[in-house]
Order: sequence, then C-alpha cells, then structure tokens
Amino acid sequence: MMNDDAQRVAQYCLQVLPLESARLADEYYYQSLSLCVIDAVFSIGVRYSCVQNVVSRYCQYFGVRQFRRNRTSAPPSCEEQESISSLLERFPNRGCGGMTEEVFKNWQRTSPVNGILKTEAVLEFADVLVKHRIEYFQHIPIAVVNDELEHDIRRIPGQTSGKSLWYFWMLAGEDGFAKPDRHILEFLKDALGRTVSAEQVQALLDVATDYLRFSFPDMTVRLLDNEIWKYQRERVNTRGPSRSHCKHLSREIDLDFGGI
Repeated sequence: MMNDDAQRVAQYCLQVLPLESARLADEYYYQSLSLCVIDAVFSIGVRYSCVQNVVSRYCQYFGVRQFRRNRTSAPPSCEEQESISSLLERFPNRGCGGMTEEVFKNWQRTSPVNGILKTEAVLEFADVLVKHRIEYFQHIPIAVVNDELEHDIRRIPGQTSGKSLWYFWMLAGEDGFAKPDRHILEFLKDALGRTVSAEQVQALLDVATDYLRFSFPDMTVRLLDNEIWKYQRERVNTRGPSRSHCKHLSREIDLDFGGI
C-alpha cells in the first residue's frame, strides 16, 4: 500500500513540479547554525516572509552574515560561523523581552494555547543544543542520531510535534528529512485524493524520492520537500494552479519505475 501511494505521489510530482530545475532555496545555505534555530522555531504556522524578516533583523542588528558564499560546503566552524553559544550570549543583557522587541520585532507564540514567545523557544532550543555540545554545522551528523537531544527539544512548549526539529535538521544540511507542514499535506492530499497524516509524510516522500531518482539521480527528500513547498506556496499566492502546474499537466507521462 505504501509503495503504491508513493508511486502515485512520484507520478504527481513528475506531472506538476519543474524537477529538472530543482534547487534548494537560500535558507538552506545559512552562514551559521544559529540562524537555522531562529528560522526553524519562527517558521511554524506563519507565512514564511515573516520568518525571513525575523532572520534578517537578527543578522542586521548583530552584524552577522546571513548566507554563505560557497554553497557546496559549510563554512569553517570557529572562523566563519556564529556558534550556538554566541546566540545564547545575546540574551542575558536584553532578556527575552528585549530580544523580542529590539531584535526580532516579532511577538508570535509557539501555540495559541499555553504557548511561549517564539523568542523564548529559540533560547530553549539553543540551550538544548549547547547542552549536547552542538555549536556548528560540523556537529550535525552526531546530533541527528541523538535521541536524548530530540527528547529535550520536544519538551519545549510548542515543540511537541517535532516539526521545528525536523525542519532544523533540513536547514542544517540533512537531506533525508521532510517537514509535514500544511503545504506538504495539501500537496499529498491532491496527489492521493485523500488526507494524509503528518506521521505518514516522511515515509511517503522517502519512497517517492526513490522512484524519482530513476529520472533525477540527485533527488533527495529535502529537495523534493522544498520543490513541493514552493509549488504549493505559488498556488496559494495566485489562488489557483501555478503556471508550472498547467504546463506540466499538458504532457502525457508514462513511466516505468522498475522493481522498487
């Protein structure tokens, strides 16, 4: 059943997404891991333009470079990245209130019910990373397999679902993760003709990516997720099918995915 659904998702992706020109958006090339924390926490439940503004304000306020020059590898750690500890050091003198009003200029909460300020969630998220000795992009391979770290992150108010953490891994360079946000869920609903749970997203895109590699050998779950997200955002912004949707639906595609 999973393979059948994943193949339908892959077929739909080939019909509507411009996969031949797929590329990751700028936010996947932040200069420092600290910016991934801010983006991941502030991105839940809002328009992404709001998140971009928050990250840009932080960089401008503290004179931090936002994007790396070289997109093929992470910057050297101590020399060119802001550490997670440095992010934490911004808080004591200003407090969460000062960081919210002066720096982020965003008063959103992690949840409408018993949620904390997203600024406070950034502080707690960063504190967990430092507790587990995660400071730079170079530390992510050991962090992503740390179950205790995940447990600690999910204990932060508003982080129980794990969506921010999954997105953080993606921003930090892990190719195997997807973020089950509303855009991804809507796309999968269109592809399958039924509602998909957030828990099913990762498995569906894992297998769909395997199918798509027959035509696009460099495809990853993270890249596919990003292309789906951009496509759905365009549809929402234009209140109808995107140009790429109309273009690709006009083609007849008959694919043989082999023995997967």
